[in-house]
Amino acid sequence: MPYLFGSLVLLNAITLGYYLFLQQPSTTQTLKAAQADITQPLAFTNSAKYIPPMIGTKD
Repeated sequence: MPYLFGSLVLLNAITLGYYLFLQQPSTTQTLKAAQADITQPLAFTNSAKYIPPMIGTKD
């Protein structure tokens, strides 16, 4: 029984190492669309002009 447990732990460590370090992730269609959205310029609105004046000022 200890040999079975030890072999399962070793197999698990080998599989984890393979997926973490050796296999490169493939880019899916969703990931490509998200990366394209990130690289596109975003519309910027200055929200600072809509902030009410500080309490105690007469502006």
